[in-house]
Formats: sequence, structure tokens, C-alpha cells
Amino acid sequence: MNLLLSDDYLLQDYPENITNTIRSGHTTCLRFNRKGDYLASGRVDGTVVVWDLETMGVARKLRGHRAAITSLSWSRCGRYLLSACQGWRAVLWDLQDGTRYREVRFRAPIYTADLHPWNHNKFVASIFDEAPSLVDMTGPSDVKHTLPSAPKRTNTDADAATKEKQAKEDAKQMTTATVWTATGDHILAGTNKGRFNIIDANTHEIIWSEKICSSVVTTLRLTGSGRELLVNSQDRIIRTFHLPNLSAEGLDPDTIQMPLEHKFQDVVNRLSWNHVTFSATGEYVAASTYNNHELYIWERNHGSLVRMLEGPKEEQGVIEWHPHRALLAACGLETGRIYIWSVTTPQRWSALAPDFVEVEENVEYIEKEDEFDIHPQEEINKRRLDREDEDIDVLTLDPSKGYDEEVGGEGFRMPVLFNLGESDSEEEFVAVSTGTVRRRSLGEGQEGEAPDEEKVVGGKKTIAAKGTKGRRR
Repeated sequence: MNLLLSDDYLLQDYPENITNTIRSGHTTCLRFNRKGDYLASGRVDGTVVVWDLETMGVARKLRGHRAAITSLSWSRCGRYLLSACQGWRAVLWDLQDGTRYREVRFRAPIYTADLHPWNHNKFVASIFDEAPSLVDMTGPSDVKHTLPSAPKRTNTDADAATKEKQAKEDAKQMTTATVWTATGDHILAGTNKGRFNIIDANTHEIIWSEKICSSVVTTLRLTGSGRELLVNSQDRIIRTFHLPNLSAEGLDPDTIQMPLEHKFQDVVNRLSWNHVTFSATGEYVAASTYNNHELYIWERNHGSLVRMLEGPKEEQGVIEWHPHRALLAACGLETGRIYIWSVTTPQRWSALAPDFVEVEENVEYIEKEDEFDIHPQEEINKRRLDREDEDIDVLTLDPSKGYDEEVGGEGFRMPVLFNLGESDSEEEFVAVSTGTVRRRSLGEGQEGEAPDEEKVVGGKKTIAAKGTKGRRR
């Protein structure tokens, strides 16, 4: 009904203000699925929460990590979700029943982990102080392929001193961000020295390399078409590039060119950027700011700033743009809440009746010839009974705007979760008794529950520390 009452052509392409705030623990990262009906959030205690955007309620809670979640990635069908944490593990979840489909262990914390766009049994991971890894989970045992981080050198005829200098520089190169191309044939990687590498997924070799910035590459993002690349680095500049078609037949790696499109930065305040993302159509770029509570939105046609979203007075971390709507989700660094910005939809009441017309001023109404004719009661009852005999189909699902059909069948739909304890969100305060509430502790009701409790009694806070008892007055 709400969709029928909205004029889509009147809506803006970017969000304006906060329309929802949801919370389940302390959120550290976010990711929408491809259809845009679910939002996955990773918490600092290692729990992964899947939100239903239609009801803004928790659809699934996945517990299997013991450290903060650093990265989330959905499969194309929406059935599988990959989560990586600081505890050196990556888990592939099957949302059909909420179980662990596969689990992969590494030797260091994981920066990012990205699922293959067409095969959920493959993913690429960038690892702290280690070489990136391409993991193949097709067989019964995991196969890890080590990927290079050192850039491709073209001066093979250099002298020994130059080669030794280059070897020392290459030894310091560490991959900090990785992402698949749209076809899944290549891997895009950014390093801590500002290098950008294109790696062939079949040969596991770098086919093209170039220095694109002067500092650590923190985020790599592609548009839905896979032809535009968004790069965030610690030099306080956000860059967009045009990516060539790497799957073209007869492509010569030496002829690859990746022209720079725009540079987005705050030249006045010299702000750093926590996280960046593309809009649904790729026309806009959004970024969260370091040590600031505002979100910046630029449009790419002219490279100009179009909006600064002012919301809660706390710094925002990871931000994600909805894949099909003007909706932006961000997680606060201090409280861990998830804030959702969107467009306030104007209601169109003319959708309630096909012959209802909204007018700006009084209009003289022309009566139709048979509009107020009196019909016999028997004829009116007969028409009503005829309408009651019509079969109404309430089971068939109408397809959405075409993006939920998958190749070879319908898209995955998550089963309904009947366990109320697993499907409720977590409020900040919990009622203990009449007139007494306490702040919910981190990870309450789970393994590693915080021992301390902060209570609010009659407007005063009391803290019960571990090993102590409350004293009755």
C-alpha cells in the first residue's frame, strides 16, 4: 500500500534525512544483498545479524565468531553469506537453515573477504601482514592459492643495484583491499604503498600494475556494471576510475589504461574518509568522515558536492548504499547503532481509487448522465454475490521489478524464523522490575557475557562490579 501511495518520479536520487534507527549489539560493518531486501551487519562480539528491511526486524542471527566482524559479502543468489573477523577465521553461512556451510582459518586477522560474483565456493581475502589468498572451497578440503602483492615490473634489463632496490621495495608491499571484477575473471587489489594490481584469477599472476595514490588503499568498490572503480586511501582523497573490459578477447595487458575520472576531497577542512560507497546507479559517491558526524554525497557527472547529511552527533563508520533505492545505511562508531537515511515519500491518495483526482483548486464538476441512477435492490445484491464468487489468488507472489529473478530459476527466499528469541532486536535498556532499568551489556545472553552491570534506579546509576554484591540501605 505504501508503494502505491508514492510518486516514484518525484523522489530524489539520494537520501535526505534519517528515517529509521535499528540496533542489535555494537555494529562494526554492513552489507546489503543483491536484491536489497536484507541487510547483514557484523557486531563487535562476532555475531552476524541479518535484518529484514521490510519490517526493520531481525531475520536471522548467526553465531560462530569470537572476535569483531571486519567484512561481509553476499552470494549472487542471496542464500550464502561470507563473514570474516579479526579472529583469523572466515565463515560461509547457509541462510536456508542458518548453519555454517564452510569455515576457513588463516594465520592473521582478515582485512576484507569478497565472494566470487558467480561461484559462492570461491572467495578472495586480504590478510593483515600476509599475502592475499584465493580460497577454493569446491572440494571437501579448502585450497588456498597465495596471490602476489609486489607490482609487475617492466624494466627487466635494469642493473643489479636497481633490481636490488626494487626487491626491497616489493618486500614491503602488502595487499590491504581486494575485490572481484563483475565477470569474476580478475581480482583487483590495492596495497599499503598506494599500488593498484590487476590479478588474473586463473594464473594467479599480476597482469597490470600502477601507482594510483601515495598512501594505503583502504577500500575498493565497483558499480553494478563493473566499469567504474571507487578507491579510498589514507591520503584524504577519494578517486574514481574508468575500468576497461578485462574480459575482452585478445586483450593485451600492456595496453590497459585506467583513466582517472574524479578526485573528491575536502580542501578546506582536510578531512579523512572512513568508508566510501557508490549509489545504486553509480551516479553518486557517498563517504563517512573521520572525527566528524557528517556524510558527504557527490555526484559524478560534474564532481560536485550535492549534499551533506547531518544525523546523530557521532562519527559514522562503514556506510552502504541500497542496490536499488535511494537509501543509505551507516553504523555509528560510539553506540554501534545502524542509522538509515532515505527519502521521505510524498503520499499519492489518488492511488486508492482509479477515478479519484487530486486538484489544486476548485473545479466545476460535470455530472454524468447515469451517475446517480437508482438501481433495484435485487440487481445490487446479484452484482455483489457475483463478485464474491470470484477466486482471489493470495498465494502467488508477483515478481518485483525484475531484479529478483535469477538465472535458471527464482531467487532465494529466506525461511521464516519462528524462534522469537533469535528474531528480536536489542534495545539499549532492559526492564528489570517496576521503575528499574539497566543498560544492556555487550554480548549479553551469549558466550563471553560481560560481568559488569550498569543499572539505573530512580534516576541514579549504580554499577555492580565483578565479585561484589549490592548493599541494601
